[in-house]
Formats: sequence, C-alpha cells, structure tokens
Amino acid sequence: MASVGPSAASTQPALPSGPAVFKTIPYAFILPEILCGTWVWILVAATSVSLPLLQGWVMYVSLTSCLISLLLLLSYLLGFHRNSENWKVLDSLYHGTTAILYMSAAVLQANATINSEFGVNVPLNYQLNSAASFFAFLTTFLYILHAFSIYYQ
Repeated sequence: MASVGPSAASTQPALPSGPAVFKTIPYAFILPEILCGTWVWILVAATSVSLPLLQGWVMYVSLTSCLISLLLLLSYLLGFHRNSENWKVLDSLYHGTTAILYMSAAVLQANATINSEFGVNVPLNYQLNSAASFFAFLTTFLYILHAFSIYYQ
C-alpha cells in the first residue's frame, strides 16, 4: 500500500503570532500601514480643512483604517486567530476593501491639495496637503501590497 501524503491543510503556512508578525510578509505591512495612515490623519488635521466634504472623507478613512488595522495587529500579536484559515480571508477582504477606500481618499486629498494653492495661508496648507497626499497614496500602496501578497504565500 502506498503511504498517504500530507493533507492540503498541513502544507499551508501557519499564521504568525507574537513578534513573528513583524517578520512575516504580508503581516509585516500592518505597522507601516498604521504609521502612514496616522500621518495622513495628522497632516490633514493640521491644515485649515478648506474643503470639509473632501477632507472629511480622508479623515474618516484614515482614522477608521488605523483603528481597525491596530485591532487586527493586536489580534495577530495575541494569537486570536488560532491559525484559522478564515483569518486569511478576513485579512484579505479587509485590506482589499481598505485599499479601494484609501484610493478614493487619496484622490480626494490630491484634489484638496490642488485647491489649496488658491486659499488662505497658501504655502503652509499646500505643503501640509501635499505631504498628506503623498502619505495617502503610500498607504494605499501598502494596503494593495498586503491584500495581494496573501495570495502569493
């Protein structure tokens, strides 16, 4: 009789827990996502917010994403996932959805940056909005990398 090979479930890589989260791709992207998203939030809050509808969405997306990503990071650090494959699906869906939302926020922030060239306190607001746009697109890129790299494990 031929021996039965390992099951498909045992060949799947284990989900990281504890400090291994910071050494494992794509989970190592969570901390930079939080940090860059925090910069978006801080930089937009530091401007005069001349377009509250546009920059309000940017603030909502950045703050909500930072908080949910922080909860997800804490879940991985504390091992709440218990190596369940459902966490990979949850992680992928969350990061994919957040990447789309962040892309919309980054485009709106870029629009606010263009409009801030003609407002009050032009040099300072323009520079803050430019930096916020940069970090918004960088954060979008990190969320996209995280969402797609789950499939290449």
